[in-house]
Amino acid sequence: MGDGQGLLGPADVRELAGRLGIRPTKTLGQNFVIDANTVRRIVRTAGLGPDEVVIEVGPGLGSLTLALLPQARRVVAVEIDPVLAAELPATVAAREPELAGRLEVVRADAMKITRLPGPPPTALVANLPYNVAVPVVLHLLAVLPSLRSALVMVQAEVADRMVAAPGSKIYGVPSVKLAWYGEARRAGAVGRAVFWPAPNVGSGLVAFTRRDPPPSAASREQVFAVVDAAFAQRRKTLRAALAGWAGSAAEAERALRAAGVDPRSRGEALDVAAFARIAEYGPSDVGDGARNAGTATTGATDADGAMDTEESEDDGEGAFADGAGGDRAGLDGARPPARRGARGPAAGGGDGAGGGGRAGRDDGGGVQ
Repeated sequence: MGDGQGLLGPADVRELAGRLGIRPTKTLGQNFVIDANTVRRIVRTAGLGPDEVVIEVGPGLGSLTLALLPQARRVVAVEIDPVLAAELPATVAAREPELAGRLEVVRADAMKITRLPGPPPTALVANLPYNVAVPVVLHLLAVLPSLRSALVMVQAEVADRMVAAPGSKIYGVPSVKLAWYGEARRAGAVGRAVFWPAPNVGSGLVAFTRRDPPPSAASREQVFAVVDAAFAQRRKTLRAALAGWAGSAAEAERALRAAGVDPRSRGEALDVAAFARIAEYGPSDVGDGARNAGTATTGATDADGAMDTEESEDDGEGAFADGAGGDRAGLDGARPPARRGARGPAAGGGDGAGGGGRAGRDDGGGVQ
């Protein structure tokens, strides 16, 4: 066919899932894209050129993969589930035989990828499991510098946090770390009816364009250590929140003033360039600083023994893993995805089953 006419519809998804022994349930957070217009919209919004090499994380049953193949030179589908990884080439061969040569399936955990076979990927297009969406995106941006753009479908709330601007109540670790790599923006909403079974949460599209990071003598790891520390106790002033990172509240204040940042401000007020400036004046051992950043939740003691108790309540945002300096592959305490075959946290599911979302919200399941 070669023109996207071989896309999966509701009956096709149910038949394929049944044949593979996959029975999606809301309680397990298993939801499949069944609407061909939705995957067409995702591919159209991604703005792919004919020479693009696309990486798709978690292709699942292949709904999005089939829509990507006519529009790209090559699609590298990263799938951790052995059953789905084995079935995808057969699905493509049956429905788009003339495009089968453009597909390469890599059976792997996306969070452990450091390189991919063939030409370097230029675009990420994926429907990501919600509980690891941010870590997966950050990891791939870190290890695949050839990626120039991305379009990902995630939980609506996660999408809002990914694109939030300084000063917003939802601005935090995902917003700052994505801003290090480039510009993220909302690219539309996705309704619940396009999934089977219909989830209890809405979805959103996030578009990303890579740009150079802000000029800084500090490394990415050093900058991200400051970000993690600032938002681990986001209601504290930066003087208190960065005390563990700097070694003391007094040292934190010294670094902040040297960077031109008011020590009484909070992390949510700073853009990524400000965090980069702070990192330049911090301790050389960012590993210890990052580990100690969130340990004090009742105030920070400076070199004179004075206790900074202003706004010491900790809301526990914590660090988001980026695959190169973070170690939490989850979102705000999210559960790992529950699905058949003990699929790993970065398994994804372009239309497949997977991620958990935030614990205690709705049915605990991410839309895949």
